[in-house]
Amino acid sequence: MSSEWPTATIEDVCDLIVDCVNKTAPVVAHETPFRMIRTTNVRHGRIDLSECRYVEEDTYEKWTRRANLQPGDVILTREAPIGEVGMVKEAEGVFLGQRLMQYRANPKLLDSRFLLYTFLSPALQHQFGSHEGSGSVVSHIRVGDCFKFKLSLPPIGIQREIASTLGALDDRITLLRETNATLEAIAQALFKSWFVDFDPVRAKMAGHAPEGMDEATAALFPDALEETALGLVPKGWKKMPLADAVEFNPPRPLKKGALAPYLEMANVATTGHRTDVPIQRELGSGTKFCNGDTLLARITPCLENGKAAFVDFLADGQIGWGSTEFLVMRPKSTLPDYFVYLLCKHRPFLEFAIQSMVGTSGRQRIQNEALSRYLIAVPTDAIGMAFGQMVSVIQSSIAANDEEAKTLGALRDTLLPRLISGQLRLPEAHAQLKAAA
Repeated sequence: MSSEWPTATIEDVCDLIVDCVNKTAPVVAHETPFRMIRTTNVRHGRIDLSECRYVEEDTYEKWTRRANLQPGDVILTREAPIGEVGMVKEAEGVFLGQRLMQYRANPKLLDSRFLLYTFLSPALQHQFGSHEGSGSVVSHIRVGDCFKFKLSLPPIGIQREIASTLGALDDRITLLRETNATLEAIAQALFKSWFVDFDPVRAKMAGHAPEGMDEATAALFPDALEETALGLVPKGWKKMPLADAVEFNPPRPLKKGALAPYLEMANVATTGHRTDVPIQRELGSGTKFCNGDTLLARITPCLENGKAAFVDFLADGQIGWGSTEFLVMRPKSTLPDYFVYLLCKHRPFLEFAIQSMVGTSGRQRIQNEALSRYLIAVPTDAIGMAFGQMVSVIQSSIAANDEEAKTLGALRDTLLPRLISGQLRLPEAHAQLKAAA
């Protein structure tokens, strides 16, 4: 079905279109109430404010003289890369850095969330590409062209229904991601409590029952710390260099030229253990891994940004491979596999790894020999097994939620271009959603 909807030029249906201040804002090293959105913060239809840069109030005032951000404004990256889009949800003290455009819909003509999905559609993404500026090393959209994009414009009521339908999928995906963030935070807190702060041991030393665990699990912990050559550890535990407890880059049987799942560094997030779906590629030069391994980025700035993954996306017995810049790690002892991933997310460990890096500026890498000296407390087998049982439930829940989010994302990506273009009407879309539920 072809669309019968009229088209409109973006400047005719927006109350405000503003280019950013095209010079670098002076940032500060400490946190302030004033945060700058960069192109790296705008990805996949969202604006992530977790890694913003900060400025002083006078800088914020200068950079918002043209316009302040408001919830519902849509942001478009016009360079490095072009065509990434996100909607402003939190606007207080937030402003645009370079190479960004701000769009504010006229609410009588254009629904803000419909505008977001229109910008995400193949039709508009094609327009962004067709407006790519020439004569420059870096791909970009000219500012003047950012006022001229054409979009299909159904009646405002239908716009809102389309946005609501697609938004319900995105809201579910967001909830799954937030749930996963909470689950991982619980696992990381448990790791720190048991293996760094020794909270259950200290509680028993003080004559208290350890919090948050049943009597049988509490009985596994000693009621004293003892001095070792490497420092204090719970009685019966060992403190040892990482190399004695964890194997680096363990050998994996995969022949050169074999077709196998390949994971790029770009497919590993800075938060959460799950990755994007790997692609099939013939084995070349790279690291090899299997389920249960932890992948840690060993190069700057990926390490500083906290890139790490836990491999749980392969078929049983399958071997995958990836970037040469991954360090593959797996416990030698009875420590649970997920222990190593949680260690890689532990901030003091990351700081130690960062300090171990050597090389020229911008190309520094972890040195395995230096990292191998990091000291960890290794518990008794019984405590290791108890911890493994607890965190394996969390890890499995995270994996299941992530798979559901990917399925919902694929459904949204299928519906979006057809709804936005008018090729698919809402009753048909609702029938597809009901069938997929």
